[in-house]
Amino acid sequence: MANVGIAPSSQDLEFRRADAAMTKDLRAARYKSQQTAAPLIPPKPTLASLRVAAASCKACDLWERATQTVFGEGDAHAKVVFVGEQPGDREDLAGHPFVGPAGKLLDQALAEVGIARSDVYVTNVVKHFNWAPDQRGKRRIHKKPRYWEINACRPWLDAELAVVKPEVLVCLGATAAQALLGKDFSVTRRRGELVESPLAPHVIATVHPSSILRAIDDQSRREQMQSFVDDLRKIAPLIHRIRKAA
Repeated sequence: MANVGIAPSSQDLEFRRADAAMTKDLRAARYKSQQTAAPLIPPKPTLASLRVAAASCKACDLWERATQTVFGEGDAHAKVVFVGEQPGDREDLAGHPFVGPAGKLLDQALAEVGIARSDVYVTNVVKHFNWAPDQRGKRRIHKKPRYWEINACRPWLDAELAVVKPEVLVCLGATAAQALLGKDFSVTRRRGELVESPLAPHVIATVHPSSILRAIDDQSRREQMQSFVDDLRKIAPLIHRIRKAA
């Protein structure tokens, strides 16, 4: 007598559907983690050619909701490069990095330690604004980029550093520090400390100026700003010494 197959139960079907969905999600995540902007990097890149190429970048999905690519800006021969996490709301609309409230705090800190903004290059690990609407839908709230978005955008940053060849590299905040110095790097424990890295002769990490804006009161904000200035004060002599030697 021929064997009669047993129809799968509804629970078995549910498990199979869940397993298939999980497999699909894992494949999608693996694809996202492997997709980068590397094929878009022009041969013999300059900052100008990189900026043009990055304007149409779709290596990750952040371009779909951002207004535009926000590429790095500054002196092509800058001795110091500042790297943040991503453009914010103001930067996304203006198309320029560090022009919002956090950028103004950076300008203020640079002025206090005697470094002109025009003498530095500023950029971000991620070139598109990642955001979500607030509950009332009137503001765009910053969202931390995911690892595959950072990975997808990394070739742009590597190309910028290769062109500028900074003597001093400053990582602003945990996302930038961990992207460039390793996922276990702690800005809290090692802020203001010179770190060995092949990226530049002198590398240091500190907080992102946006964290100062989130201080609970004016006193805390003043104290955090002073600590930020003190961190940048450590690189000022390096920059002045490098300039004299040039």
